[in-house]
Amino acid sequence: MENELPKRKKLRLQNFDYNTPRAYFITICTHNKKCTLSNIVGAIHESPEMGNTIFHTSEIVGAIHESPEIKLTSRGIIIDNIINTVPERFNAIIDSYVIMPNHIHIVIILTDIEKTRAIHESPLQSRSDISKIIGYIKMNASKEIHNKYPDEIVWQRGFYDHIIRNQHDYENIVKYIYENPMRWEYDQLYRD
Repeated sequence: MENELPKRKKLRLQNFDYNTPRAYFITICTHNKKCTLSNIVGAIHESPEMGNTIFHTSEIVGAIHESPEIKLTSRGIIIDNIINTVPERFNAIIDSYVIMPNHIHIVIILTDIEKTRAIHESPLQSRSDISKIIGYIKMNASKEIHNKYPDEIVWQRGFYDHIIRNQHDYENIVKYIYENPMRWEYDQLYRD
């Protein structure tokens, strides 16, 4: 039939229990990947002689390389505050995270197999603890952001996850999160 909607790709690993105590690497994107959460500043500065060309190396005359800094927008500050309340509400630890201009990378460690303390409404009982935590972050951030920007759609539907398999995997992911601001211009989610 011509009127059938395309089938969405399943984002979660089939037959995996996302309530299992372990570490998860999560990426949450903004709606249409719009850069509203932060600004990356101080990575490369251009001298007037360099014109409009963007250079990615400090070897070019006139380029000054610095460690980039993340400057959260008002939306990013709201999200940062909500992320930091997760351990109070759930049996989880926020191990590492970064709030990029249009996405968030976060390592969440589930610490207990008991049901989470956060949300007890019956429609959510079949959702995994990871889904509940991401839902909590997205829902509460959306509510607060809508108070300032009523017509704004904040989030892309869903989220991306990676189940951290071992110590080496964990170390690579934490390094990736730490270095993500330094590599922003090369990121697949980069928007100017």
